[in-house]
Formats: sequence, C-alpha cells, structure tokens
Amino acid sequence: MILLNMAIFNKVLQFILALSILIVLHELGHFAAAKMFKVRVDKFYLFFDWGFSLVRAKRVNGKLRWRFFSKNVPEKYTTIEKRNADGKKEVEYQPIDLNTLPEDDWRRSDSTEYGIGWFPIGGYNKIAGMIDESMDKEQMKQPAKEWEFRSKPAWQRFIIMFGGVFMNVVLAFIIYIGLLSRYGEQYLPTSEVNKYGIVADSLAQEFGLRDGDKILSINGKEINDFYRITTEMILEGAKTIEVERDGKVLVIQLPEDATSKLLSTQDMNFISYRMPFVVADFSSGSVAKAAGMEVGDVIIGINDQPTPYYQDFIREIKTFKNQDIKVHVVRDFDTIALPMHLPEEAVIGVFLAPLSEYFTLDTRDYTFWEAIPAGFSKTFSEIADYWKQLKLIFNPSTKAYESVGGFISIGKIFPDTWQWSMFWRLTAFLSIALAVMNILPIPALDGGHILFLLYEIITRRKPSDKFMEIAEYIGLFIVLALVIFANGNDIIKLFR
Repeated sequence: MILLNMAIFNKVLQFILALSILIVLHELGHFAAAKMFKVRVDKFYLFFDWGFSLVRAKRVNGKLRWRFFSKNVPEKYTTIEKRNADGKKEVEYQPIDLNTLPEDDWRRSDSTEYGIGWFPIGGYNKIAGMIDESMDKEQMKQPAKEWEFRSKPAWQRFIIMFGGVFMNVVLAFIIYIGLLSRYGEQYLPTSEVNKYGIVADSLAQEFGLRDGDKILSINGKEINDFYRITTEMILEGAKTIEVERDGKVLVIQLPEDATSKLLSTQDMNFISYRMPFVVADFSSGSVAKAAGMEVGDVIIGINDQPTPYYQDFIREIKTFKNQDIKVHVVRDFDTIALPMHLPEEAVIGVFLAPLSEYFTLDTRDYTFWEAIPAGFSKTFSEIADYWKQLKLIFNPSTKAYESVGGFISIGKIFPDTWQWSMFWRLTAFLSIALAVMNILPIPALDGGHILFLLYEIITRRKPSDKFMEIAEYIGLFIVLALVIFANGNDIIKLFR
C-alpha cells in the first residue's frame, strides 16, 4: 500500500512540476513580447487565483511587497448600476482616484503583480487592454491608452500572441538537445527483431499476423525503428503489412477499421519481439534455483511441451499451477530436465537476460554541436506526429476521440519512480502538445487570437470589441467542453 501511494505521489509530483515549467515558460513568451513592445502586464500568475492567491508580490512605491494567502486586490474601478431610457439595467464603471488610496495600496502601482494561485492547473498573463479569459470589461470601456495591447499595431499584437507557442517549441528544442548530448539515441532495429520474429497479440492475429512473422514494410515503407511500427500504422492509416513467413513474402491487407481498433485496444503489445529464455538471475526462494537451474541455462520446454521462446514459456507455464513439472534447459550443449513443484503464482523465480543479450541496439552518441541539428529535427518530427494525431481525433471514422484523455491520462504517462531522463522526455512531448493545442484556431486559445490578427493584417479591418467579447465567450465554452469531455473519458476508463 505504501509503495502504491509513493508511486501515485511520484506521478502527481512529476505531472505538476512538468505542467508548472510548461505554463511559466508559455506565459513568459507572452510576457517578454508584451514588455518588448511596451505593453503593460498587470498580472503574471502560475496557477489560477480565483478569489485569493497563495503568494503574490508587487513593487509599490519602489519597494517589493509580499502578501501570503490574501484575497484578490480590488480593481481600480467602482461600478454604478442604473437604468437607461428603455428601463434596461446598465453598469457604469468609474475609475477610482488612486491618490486617495493609502501609500502601500497595490492599486497605486502599475508594475506587474507576480503570484501563485491556489488551483494547481494552468496559469495566465493579464495583459492590459486585451480581451482574454479574464473578461475585464471595465478596462475595455475606458479610452485606449498607448501602453495597452489594443493600441499596438496588429503585427506587434501578433508577435505577443505567438510568443507562448514559440516558447513551448523552443523549450522542446532545448530539452532534446540536452537529452541527445547527454544520453544519445538508442532504438531497437526491426532487422534485429526479425532474427526471431514477432509475437502477435489477439488483435494482430485478427489482422492476419502470426507469431514468428518478420515485418518487412508498412504500406510499402520500411520502418527501421521497431517501436515506431504501431505508431506509423496509426498515424499513416496503414492498409498493408508486408511480412516474411516460413521463407515466403506475404502482403497482409488490413481491415478498414484497423486504425480505430488499434486506438481502442488497451494492450500496448500489439506486436512485440520474441527471444530465447536465457536465465540471468534468480529471485529469493526460486523453485528453479532449488531444482538445480543455473545462470546461463536456456529454457526450451515444460514437460513434453516445447517453449523455444520466452513468450511461449510464459504462456504455457500458467496452465501448471500447483503441479509437479519438468523444465527442460540447454546447458553446454546438453539438454537437462529439472523437476520442480510449481506454486500457485505459476512462477519459477527466474529473471530474463537483458534485451542487449539478444539484440544489437542501434546507438548513436552526439556531441553538443551535433545535438543541435538533431534536436531541431526531432522537435519538428514530434510536431508533425502530433498534428497527425489531431487529424485522427477530428476524423469520426477512426473513433480516436474515444481515446482522448485529460489530467489523469497525462499523469499516468509519468513513471512510478523518478527518472530525470524520462521526466524531461515527457516534458518535451507535453510542451509540443501544448504548443500544437494552443495554435488551434479556437477563440480563447492563442490560435484564435492569431487567426483574428491575421484577418486584421490582411484586410486592415479590426474586429470590434463586442465581436471579440462574444468570440471569447464561445471559445471559453468550447475549451471547457473539451476539458470536460477529455476528463470524462478518463473517469469512464476508471470504471471499465
């Protein structure tokens, strides 16, 4: 129970740290661009501060002032409700005379307020004179000031809005440079897997694949990295798989719904590599070791049933719970039968030799300077892959929308134990995902603002504040609906 709780704690901690890094840098992109064009930024927040914040800081009268667990500072306006000639209620905003406020009142200062909110998801910049998720109507009803977003040329506003996405792409690029220069790149070549052939799960067998098949190509294209095969099948909508079986080359035609079935399966081992079962070590209380098995033995069978590969042994051993069996091994060119009693768990207490004992992994080390172009290539390759995934989600025939996940799904991708290399790989992936999602032309997202700015640049006509306000509401509704849908999928999966 303690180990389970620690695993969950590690996942949550990695998720929040990665998300915090991504949000701070995303908002820093907007912030830096706004400051470059002398646009005032009222707030810069990690997490949301609805009602109150955990900590905030602001320079007032030349002194940096801090507040902890404080309610939000009142706005610089008072509201007066009245009715017009038609009897409809209207709200009038009147600015407060700031000179009447105490010397240490934060409203007297125009500097940026930095803070950490209490709701640990998200973050934001509140840019003066911009219609965004804050929906600050008071400010927008005042005459435009030269330091406001709305007063700047369209090309400057475009750069400010693009700054967040740009920073996420740059972050992924920097992370990949660091990972490649530090750890290099390693993958399992398909040609190595073909020494023994694949293991096909039930879905792969339904498609026509068989254990021992050697994968030659997908849609006529050779895939060098074995781990990319399933991904390529999904992203490229594979129609055919070319395999070698019993010395003959076969072209397997995949069903029309192959992509949707691959996306819906919960088993990540659609196809995997198979290998001989070479004994590397024993667990405590191993019945195999007690029976005389030794490190280096190659397990080839149980009783009269041949199990030439590790996967065959694992499949077969489950049928002999609580039974006396004989495990056949090869040792120094001799075949030996070792009698033992199999416990209820149907395990013999043997560890398999590492992957490198069976296959030659393709490894490449990079110097820092070599990692720069490689990191650039990897970043844009990941962006291209993510765009393809989005296309699948918006294609109803693939049913990819059913696999869309929210915060729980994102949290699950982090490992149970803290591994810095994996943490940074996942952070780079999420940074790319955040960049691509934010560039979508949906109002309330950066992409929506960019779309309207492109329209303004091309037509030289600026959308009205009323139009932007309505668009923002529509965008917020769409984003909220997507968040509810994604997290709803997560909850449904928990109960399946």
